Amino acid sequence: MSPDAWLTLVVVMTAVAVMTTERAPAPYVILTATTVLLVAGVLNTQEAFSGFSNPAPIAVAALYVLAAAANKTGTLDRLPNLLGSKQIGTRRQLLRLLAPTAVSSSVLNNTPIVAMLAPTVLAWARRTGHSPSKFLIPISFAAILGGLLTLVGTSTNLVVSGLLEATGHAPMGLLEIGRVGLPVAVVGLAYLILFSPRLLPERRAPGQDLDADAREFTIEMMVSPQSPLIGRTISSGGLRNLEGVFLVELERCGHRLAPVSPNEPIEEADRLTFVGNIGRILDLQRIPGLKSPEERHFPSSDSSLQRLFFEAVVAEGSPLAYSTLKEVGFRARYGAAVIAIHRAGERIGVKLGKVVLHPGDLLVVLADYKFRERSRNYRDFLVVAPLGEETPPRREKQTVVAMVIAGLLLAVGLQILDIVRASLAAAIAMVALRVLSPSEARRAIDINVLIVIAGSFGLGAALTASGLDQYIAGIFIVPLAKWGDTALLLGVLVATICMTEFITNNAAAVLMFPIALATASQSGLEPRAFAIAVALGASASFLSPIGYQTNTMVYAMGGYRFSDFARVGLPLTTIMVVVAALVLPVWWPLR
Repeated sequence: MSPDAWLTLVVVMTAVAVMTTERAPAPYVILTATTVLLVAGVLNTQEAFSGFSNPAPIAVAALYVLAAAANKTGTLDRLPNLLGSKQIGTRRQLLRLLAPTAVSSSVLNNTPIVAMLAPTVLAWARRTGHSPSKFLIPISFAAILGGLLTLVGTSTNLVVSGLLEATGHAPMGLLEIGRVGLPVAVVGLAYLILFSPRLLPERRAPGQDLDADAREFTIEMMVSPQSPLIGRTISSGGLRNLEGVFLVELERCGHRLAPVSPNEPIEEADRLTFVGNIGRILDLQRIPGLKSPEERHFPSSDSSLQRLFFEAVVAEGSPLAYSTLKEVGFRARYGAAVIAIHRAGERIGVKLGKVVLHPGDLLVVLADYKFRERSRNYRDFLVVAPLGEETPPRREKQTVVAMVIAGLLLAVGLQILDIVRASLAAAIAMVALRVLSPSEARRAIDINVLIVIAGSFGLGAALTASGLDQYIAGIFIVPLAKWGDTALLLGVLVATICMTEFITNNAAAVLMFPIALATASQSGLEPRAFAIAVALGASASFLSPIGYQTNTMVYAMGGYRFSDFARVGLPLTTIMVVVAALVLPVWWPLR
């Protein structure tokens, strides 16, 4: 090898080792490695920073904005309702959940999909007493499989498409990777539904066990028009056996029912009073068809009005003390609405508007983000603190988001626009149509992911510029060529799978891409088949919680152990390799 190739090998191996051991953040490692190769003369400036002008990171950033819009409007909140009751069996519940998850992941980037869906499923598990460990790993794996169906399903597909375009090949079509991704997803989902309930042990998520002395709040919810709950009973609507939350009263047309029969039908505009732990109380906000009656006081057309939950403690001497919310005109006075009340040692058994507040009462307040600042002008509250990052979904914008997503797919699928133009147009539409504010759109973009993607292009260019890719390709060819062309293809696929378990999936794709193309070139084989194999292998991380972002997300949430991923993921990886070996040469003949 040349001196440049040796230096590139040392730098790349060092970068991989540092990222594997997590001794430094991946963006810092990638940019440092690229800078070293630039200063050493292995790369010129254009090669080192080619990723920052490549369309892939731009498309990924725009799709993050689209996913944030779907999250804000609660577009996926109905998926956990497909799980039904505990009596239907885990496999049927997985069937109802995983297929829609995979389909959703084919439209939106799979990382934000899991970020949206996992907390919702975790909340459902809390409400119903399920173990979330039976569902969260399958959700992550299903989202990964769904990402193999379309170009926009995962950022890795966009990265490989950008690399193809940069090397003079045609970019990937919207459904091109789905030729092999669809059979992989179908067989993989069938495996998860049939076998994961037996392979995954029941584990308790952190905080799932409720403290018997946990603070108990009272909250009112209203059945909204066109609610999917209308016509169902309290029991069949899933409102009877909510873990940590108890339905104490139903009010209809001025008449109050208490206790509420499980066979009581649900009607539009019913007001339901629940008591329970605050975490479970806020879970009610995510049940489609239920909303706080107080939300009507916030203009739905104003996207700049970011609504948050706050905790506020009533102060001694406050005008709130020994008065009701109505008497003091809480909404007009504070520009906010009380949705739940907690009083130590006492269950509140009347409507919130009729509760006579006491000093020390803890209020859960729905308000805009300036409420805490405004409260400093009063001495009415002892403490005002944001309640996590919880926000009620803005369901009135769901149709807008769905239409924009459909427009993006049609524009790309019919080749009216390329993926960059279409995704940018969709992101701008989310702000222009007031689904997101400009600040929310900016926060939705994961800058670290974009830096890793863009910076990795420089390392990939160094492999080619130094000739290291040709040398590594020769190592592949010598032992595998005697087994045939398919063996070479699978060698690249398996090598990519192994690499993505240690470093980020996008970095693995960029580093393996030049090696894959060099292997194809030296063997006289179709380079596009090898590029698709890299996209598959870099996305399909099923063996550890650190190989892919979605696995890392559910790792702690489900209370998993490290080995749980390999227990389910190793057979799934084997399935993917076997299906790929059968399908890839059919769609992309190697010779």
